[in-house]
Amino acid sequence: MANAKARQQDTLFVTSLEKGMRILEAFSEDKTELGLADLVKVTGLEKSAAQRYANTLYELGYLEKNPETRRFRPSVKYLEMAYSYLWADYLAQLAMPRLIDLSRQTSQTINMAEPIGTDIIYVVRMPNHRTNFGASAIGRRVPALVASSGRIILSRQSDQAIRDAVNNWPIRQYTPRTTMDRDAILDNILMAREKGYCTTQGQVLPDEVNVAAPICSIDGIPVGAIHCSLPSIRWTIERAEAEIAPLVVEAAQSIVPSR
Repeated sequence: MANAKARQQDTLFVTSLEKGMRILEAFSEDKTELGLADLVKVTGLEKSAAQRYANTLYELGYLEKNPETRRFRPSVKYLEMAYSYLWADYLAQLAMPRLIDLSRQTSQTINMAEPIGTDIIYVVRMPNHRTNFGASAIGRRVPALVASSGRIILSRQSDQAIRDAVNNWPIRQYTPRTTMDRDAILDNILMAREKGYCTTQGQVLPDEVNVAAPICSIDGIPVGAIHCSLPSIRWTIERAEAEIAPLVVEAAQSIVPSR
C-alpha cells in the first residue's frame, strides 16, 4: 500500500473514500459492534467525520445500527463484496475441485489461504463435523508467521526475504503454545522448505495439528497454500506427516495457476 506522502502526490487518490473504508475495516472478529467513540478510536478519524461516514454507510445498507445502543455492525450486504471477490479469484476457482477431492480423501478440515501483506487470509474453507464457526468462516486474517500456511508460503522466498520477514513481521499469541520465539519460527520455515510442507501444533487453535503445502504459479511464485487441520487428540505431527502431508502436497502441486 502506498505511503501517506505518495498518496498526497497521487491526484487520483480520493481521501474521503479512504476515510470511509477505514470505517468498514474497523470491524473484525473481536470488534463486531462499535459505537461512535469506538470508531473514532479504531480509525483515528475526528468524531464528526466518523459520524458522517458511519451514517452514510448505514444509509447505503453496509452498516446496521442498534436503535437502542446506537452501535453499528456490518450488514449482510458485506457478503455481496465477498461473493464478488470469489468469482474474480482465479486461484479459488481453479483450486476448488482439488480441495473437494482432498476433503473427501482425508475427512478433515481443508482450507486455502492467500498472502495479504504480512498476513494470510482464508479464502476457501471446507469444514468437517467438528469444525467450530471461527474456523469455518472465510475471510479470517492471521499473521503469516503464526500460521502454517503463511510459513510455507514464506519458505519459497529467498533467504534474505525469509529473514527480513521473521525479524520484522508481527506475531500474535493465540494460544499458550503459539511460538513467540522468532528463531524457532525461522527454523520451522527452513525445515518446511526442505520438506516441501509445514507442520505446526497449537499455534492458532489450541487443539489442532496443521499441515500446509504451497501453491505456486507456473513460474514458481508462491501464490497460496492448502492447509489441513487435524484434532491433536487423535493426531500427532509424526502421524500427520506420514498420512496427511503426502496428500496435501500432491493436491497443492496439482494446482498450477498460469497467472
